[in-house]
Amino acid sequence: MKTGNKDRPSLTRFAWLSIGAALLTISLKAAAYYLTGSVSLLSDALEAVVNLVGALMALTMLTIAVRPADEEHAYGHSKAEYFSSGVEGTLILVAAISIIVTAIPRLISPQPLEQVGLGLAVSIMAAAINLAVALVLMKVGKRHQSISLEANAHHLLTDVWTTVGVLIGVAIVAFTGWERLDPIIALIVAANIVWSGYRLLRNSVLGLMDTALPLQERDKIQSVLAPYVHSGVEFHALRTRQSGMRKFVSMHVLVPGSWSVQRGHQLLEHIEADVRAELPNVTVFTHLEPFDDPASWSDTDLDRVEPAPQDDSEVDKRVENEDGDTAKEKKSTIHITP
Repeated sequence: MKTGNKDRPSLTRFAWLSIGAALLTISLKAAAYYLTGSVSLLSDALEAVVNLVGALMALTMLTIAVRPADEEHAYGHSKAEYFSSGVEGTLILVAAISIIVTAIPRLISPQPLEQVGLGLAVSIMAAAINLAVALVLMKVGKRHQSISLEANAHHLLTDVWTTVGVLIGVAIVAFTGWERLDPIIALIVAANIVWSGYRLLRNSVLGLMDTALPLQERDKIQSVLAPYVHSGVEFHALRTRQSGMRKFVSMHVLVPGSWSVQRGHQLLEHIEADVRAELPNVTVFTHLEPFDDPASWSDTDLDRVEPAPQDDSEVDKRVENEDGDTAKEKKSTIHITP
């Protein structure tokens, strides 16, 4: 079964949208910091720089992820998106460190703010832009199961809430004259950014480690298999993993040994079709086994209890013993790609 993303629409235009928004908000937030001298607004501007780098990374990875499967990447390129969210998570942590380094001196030696009203107005414009873009990216990312767009959207939403907190804090500083509140807010922003970066890094690591599908989706698979179990079919070695927007499900299907190859094949086709109908963007691998063969029960783990035959002579011998010379002649038409 093909595992390419040819049916997935190009999502790079949304990455370009994120890049454009990042450039605009960097300009606005830098202007707000220049007008007010607020270190908390500077922290907000630094996070906007991270947004830009993250959007550029998302564009690159989405371009790679959409490539169809090829000889060297038989399962497609969709895992490339995990690198995008991983890099963005790392950059978020770097931004948090920069904010902390900038805020601590201001906490020790606070400075008054200037032109607060104008600076706040500019920051509000930047927050509105980020909110609109984040909602678009989140909707598209969930619809097409793009971890790059979802990561970018979560980061932008974090940026929006960060900006809201900063604006409230700066307004309080302006009204109360408590200048140390400004660097305190910057440190709170840094802590929030660290948490956001940790979550992105965790999701990337889970994806690269071939973590199983979420429990809710595994339950859906079990519900698909339940009617077959009730009719006497058994399953084991059920394994799942996610690779970007592509899901992979593999299982062994056990049936009576008296079944014909055609009957077993038709059953597998029905099972695979039912799983695909329940889960989008899924590739299903099935392996048919007879109940009454002890070897059928020795391969439930990744490593078999007994190794499979290693050379053609042993395979020839087994086929001949079971089906005679005719089966052996048929075997000669099978091509094994190294």
